[in-house]
Amino acid sequence: MAKAPVLTPQAADFPRWYQDVINKAELADNGPVRGTMVIRPYGFSLWEQMQQEMNARIKKAGAQNAYFPMFIPQSYLTKEAEHVEGFAPELAVVTHAGGKQLEEPIVVRPTSETIINEYFSKWVQSYRDLPLLINQWANVVRWEKRPRTFLRTTEFLWQEGHTAHASYEDARDYAAMIHRDVYESFMVNMLGISVVPGRKTPSERFAGAINTLTLEAMMGDGKALQLGTSHELGQNFAKAFDTRFLTDTGEREHVWQTSWGCTTRMVGGLIMVHGDDNGLRVPPRIAPTQIVVLAVKDDEAVVAKVREIGRELDAVGVRVVVDDRVDTPFGRRAVDWELKGVPLRLEIGPRDLTAGTGMLANRIAGGKSPVELAALTTVVPQLLEEGQALLLSQSEEHRKARTVDVDSIDEAVEAAATGWARIPWAKLGPEGEETLGEQGVTVRCLVSPDGSVPEADDTPDTLAIVSRAY
Repeated sequence: MAKAPVLTPQAADFPRWYQDVINKAELADNGPVRGTMVIRPYGFSLWEQMQQEMNARIKKAGAQNAYFPMFIPQSYLTKEAEHVEGFAPELAVVTHAGGKQLEEPIVVRPTSETIINEYFSKWVQSYRDLPLLINQWANVVRWEKRPRTFLRTTEFLWQEGHTAHASYEDARDYAAMIHRDVYESFMVNMLGISVVPGRKTPSERFAGAINTLTLEAMMGDGKALQLGTSHELGQNFAKAFDTRFLTDTGEREHVWQTSWGCTTRMVGGLIMVHGDDNGLRVPPRIAPTQIVVLAVKDDEAVVAKVREIGRELDAVGVRVVVDDRVDTPFGRRAVDWELKGVPLRLEIGPRDLTAGTGMLANRIAGGKSPVELAALTTVVPQLLEEGQALLLSQSEEHRKARTVDVDSIDEAVEAAATGWARIPWAKLGPEGEETLGEQGVTVRCLVSPDGSVPEADDTPDTLAIVSRAY
């Protein structure tokens, strides 16, 4: 009788495969409250790597980290009508605390535009205080109706940037820079995901924004996942909170603002873009462990050698784990590391030691081959970079192969069953977008024919990227 697979095959049931990977690779567990998640150590190590890389890019963009309370007076949200309307169905509200009913209900942070603007209005006095560039790493709560681990959870982790500028142009350019140089750069160069940068339609914009820039990625089953957004807020929040500054000519004007964020959803995206029927495949540049060195048997010389190799690889900057748990069967350990998607796995037994070689398993490219132990410090970094490039090229090839150009709503719906459709926005428009929505298909973003972000919704020749989405 054939041995049952460790994971549900992707082709049989992609959502079940996704949940199997999360469970078997020990990434997360369900929390005690519906829609919450417990992020396990290996899953959190992926988020930590993402956080470190993103944080460096955000600081290079000039933003400083700060922290604001998670409890927000409900009156703050009501100051910006479109904002509160957009978030009202998702709010978690505290009405009692300390054994008493509160005089004013408190909202658990769904996003921080309101509370941060309350303080921006105090901190900004003149043009010399601008631009004010703030970032926050925090958790947020949005009461999710259809939760899915990492993708949509009632509580999730993220970073949210909030900035104030002296002019519309400065705010617009900063939002675009974050979108391009922080988010897109990180997703392409670190996550190995070929994303499509675009502009959200008016109906899909962030509540209270005048423009939303997005990055959309195609998952393994052809659906889209929004991985990050950068918003131009105009002066909407500045007027609601009276955030004004004294210009260099002595006039008082409202600031222009941006906000932008990425979440633990990126962990889910990484799984669904790169994973296969054997589990995760983690891009080397973001991998908490880039190579694991396994002792095949309980042999003193073997154990000593794998530890020595671990030290050598660590010395050249490779993130390495030495697996010398010889009391656990080798086969089980190998499968566990494969499920976790560690890019390289070096297996060493007594015969390998005698030959001065090891068996190197390549999780990304696939296959096993012998490698000279003396050459590891040269070979391993090279293979890691090759693996990083391969994942990106596979992501791009997959997206292009399952994206088609169409001319009608019916064709767009048909294409969205297995991938993405590109349709001229002039042929679709808001009415066509609403019709698509009734069939479970959304306009993910607007793009120019050359793949760039259009300057306006009505830019001639703008194309709409249409698909089903997570």
